[in-house]
Amino acid sequence: MAAQKMAREGPNQTLQATALVHEAWLRLRGHPGSQTQNHARFLAAAANAMRRILIDNARRKKAQRHGGGWVRVDLDGLELAAGMEDDQLLAVDEALDRLAAHDALKAELVNLRFFAGLTLEESAKVLELSLSTAKRHWAYARAWLYREIEATKT
Repeated sequence: MAAQKMAREGPNQTLQATALVHEAWLRLRGHPGSQTQNHARFLAAAANAMRRILIDNARRKKAQRHGGGWVRVDLDGLELAAGMEDDQLLAVDEALDRLAAHDALKAELVNLRFFAGLTLEESAKVLELSLSTAKRHWAYARAWLYREIEATKT
């Protein structure tokens, strides 16, 4: 998953796939009770850890640049966060946090698809949803996130 994410990163990316995996492992291992009991829970935890690492890296790089405005994010064609500009990634992260407060299940679906690179079928299995329900949740979450990101730009 990490190699797939990092392959889509821009040429100025300093984080490598191995470093992403190591950081995710350290963060997962560092939490008490983080022993995974099944594959699905591990994937969810790994997706969340990779999300945090990518967001932290984007914030660090943005702070070094001192600026920039919000950039339009087209969620229709995006399946993974790795190929995004830092400003876009931060906007998606903030909107995803608001979605989690609104509907945690849909936010977790986005987290698995967008940050872990799981397919819709794999994500549905992890969340124990039917494929049709996962498709509805995915469509709703994408529309909701798009609306939130657009609202913050104005």
